[in-house]
Amino acid sequence: MPPDTASSDRPSKLADAEGWATLKRFLPYLWPKDNPGLRWRIVIAMAFVLMAKAVILAMPFAYKGAVDAMETSGTLTDLSDAAQVAMALVAAYVLGRFSSLLFDNLRNVSFERVGQMATLSLAEDVFHRLHRLSLRFHLTRRTGEVTKIIERGTKSIDMMLYFLLFNIAPTAVELIAVGVIFYLNFGWELVAATALAVVAYIVATRMITEWRTKLRREMNDLDGQALHRAVDSLLNFETVKYFGAEAREEARYSQAARAYAAAATKSENSLALLNVVQSGITNALMAGAMIYTVWGWSKGDLTVGDLVFVNTYLMQLFRPLDLLGWVYRTIRQGLVDMAQMFSLIDTEVEVEDKPGAPALHVSQPSVTFDNVTFGYEDERTILHGLSFEVPAGSTLAVVGPSGAGKSTIGRLLFRFYDPQGGRILIDGQDIAEVTQDSVRAAIGIVPQDSVLFNDTLRYNIAYGAEDADEAMVEQAARDASLMPLIDRLGDRFETMVGERGLKLSGGEKQRVAIARTLVKNPPILLLDEATSALDTRTEQEILGTLRRLAQGRTTIAIAHRLSTIADADRIIVLDHGTLHESGTHKELLAKGGLYAEMWAQQAQEKRESETVD
Repeated sequence: MPPDTASSDRPSKLADAEGWATLKRFLPYLWPKDNPGLRWRIVIAMAFVLMAKAVILAMPFAYKGAVDAMETSGTLTDLSDAAQVAMALVAAYVLGRFSSLLFDNLRNVSFERVGQMATLSLAEDVFHRLHRLSLRFHLTRRTGEVTKIIERGTKSIDMMLYFLLFNIAPTAVELIAVGVIFYLNFGWELVAATALAVVAYIVATRMITEWRTKLRREMNDLDGQALHRAVDSLLNFETVKYFGAEAREEARYSQAARAYAAAATKSENSLALLNVVQSGITNALMAGAMIYTVWGWSKGDLTVGDLVFVNTYLMQLFRPLDLLGWVYRTIRQGLVDMAQMFSLIDTEVEVEDKPGAPALHVSQPSVTFDNVTFGYEDERTILHGLSFEVPAGSTLAVVGPSGAGKSTIGRLLFRFYDPQGGRILIDGQDIAEVTQDSVRAAIGIVPQDSVLFNDTLRYNIAYGAEDADEAMVEQAARDASLMPLIDRLGDRFETMVGERGLKLSGGEKQRVAIARTLVKNPPILLLDEATSALDTRTEQEILGTLRRLAQGRTTIAIAHRLSTIADADRIIVLDHGTLHESGTHKELLAKGGLYAEMWAQQAQEKRESETVD
C-alpha cells in the first residue's frame, strides 16, 4: 500500500508494489531469526490449522452418510441397522465440530505469544527510531498524529500475522480440496461454477476494497488531524484560557471531527455496498449448486444426502470466503497503517555517529568553537564562522540581542545538529568524531523553561542519572535548596508534579532542574537563560544555587539579563551570528560598544521599573 502521503489516484500496480514492499518488511516479525522458540510456536499453530481443516473437510461426508442411511427402507432390522449407522455418523459429525473448535483454540494458544512479541518488537523499533531522530524532526512533528500512527501500526501487525497464517493460506487449501471433492463426486460442471463464483467474488472484493482503501487513507489523515488538534489544545490549555479561546478551540476541533465523521460515514456506506455484492455472488452460487443437485436427484443420479453434502460444503466454504473479504480489507488497511509507521522508521537520521566512533573522554573539560558556520535552513545562516574557547573550570557568558544565535550554541554543543562548517571541540576532541551519548553525558543543562515529566519529584530529580539512589536524590535536592518545599509537601518526594510540572512554580521547577543536573554531575554545565523567566527575588535565590552548581565545572551561561553574568570569567557578545565583542564585564563597559549599550539600556529599564513600583 502506498504511504499516507501518496496521491490517492496512483496506479493500482504501483500501490500493489508498495504494498508488497511493506509486507516484505513485515515478514521478519512473523519469523524472527533470533527466537527459535517463537518459530516452533508458529509450526505448532500451523499443524493445528491443518488438523482443523482436515476435520472440516471430512465432516460433510459424515453428514451425507447419516442422511442417506436414514433414507433406508425395509424390515425393522434394516431400519435398526440404518439408525445405528446414522447415529454413529451424527456422533462423528458432532465430534468433528468439537475437534475443529478445539484445534482452533489450541492454535490460538500456541500463536498468542508470537503475535504479542511481534507487536512488542515493532513498537520498540519505532520508539527507538523516534528517539534517534534529529531535533528538527521533533520540533516540526505533530505529537498526536505520531502517536496515532504508532498505535495503528503496532495493532496492525498482530492482525496481519493472524490472517496471513490462519486465514489466507488455509482458505486456499480448502478451495482446492473442495474443488477436488466436487470433481470426484459431481463432475466438472459444479467445479467450474464454484471456481467462477470464487473468481467473481475475489475480483469484486478487490475492486471495491481498493476504493475503500482510499477512503481509509483519508480517514487516517482526518483522524490524526482531529487528535492533533485535541492534544495540542489540551497541552496549551493555559494559553487557551488566557485568551478566552475555548469556543475557538472547540470550533477547530469540531471542524476536524466533523470532517472525519463524514469520511467515516462514506467508508461505512461503501462497506454496505461490498457486503451486498459479496452476498449476491455467494447466494447465486448456492442457488445454482443446489438446483443442480436437485436436478441430479430427479434423474436418479444423486441422493438426498448429496444435496446436504453440497450444501454443507458450500456453507463451510462461504464462511472463510466471507471472512476472506473482510481479511483482504483488513490487510489492505493494515498495510496503509504499517506503511505510515515504517515511514517513521525510514525518516532520515540527520545526526549519526560515524562507524566505530569512540566515546568522548574528558579529563580537562575545555570547550572550543572553531570557525563554526551553521544555519537551520540553507538560505538562512545563523552562525557565521564563530570561534571562541572556554578553558577548563572557567565560566563563559554568551550575550547578545534576540536572534543573535545564543541558543543555537547550546544545541550545537549537545550535537542536536552538526555545523555546516568548522568544528566543536571538547577537551580537544571533535564532537563529530565521537559518540553522541558520550558527548551528552559530559554536559548538564539548566534551561530557561524546565519541562518536567508528569511523575513524582523523586523521578524527575533522579532522571539525571540512571543509577541514582535515594541518598543521591536527597543530597541533590538539599544542594538545590529544594528541601524547604519538600518538607511542606505531605507526600514529600512522592509528590506528583503534574503535566510538564505545572503544579510547581517557575522557581521550583528550576530548582528541580538544578537538582537533576547535580545528580548527573557533569564536568560541563550549560545555563540557557536559566533565570530569565523568574522574578527578581527568585532569580537571586536561583543564581546563588547556580553559582554553587558551577563551582569546579566548565560553564557556559547564555543570558539575557546582563546583571546575572557580570562576574563571568569572560563574556562574548554575539550580533547576527558573529563574535562582536569579547572580554570581562569591566573591559566591555570600558569599550563603550554593544555590551555597554545593552548594559545601559537594561539599567535604565530597571530604574524605570523601580520608579513605577
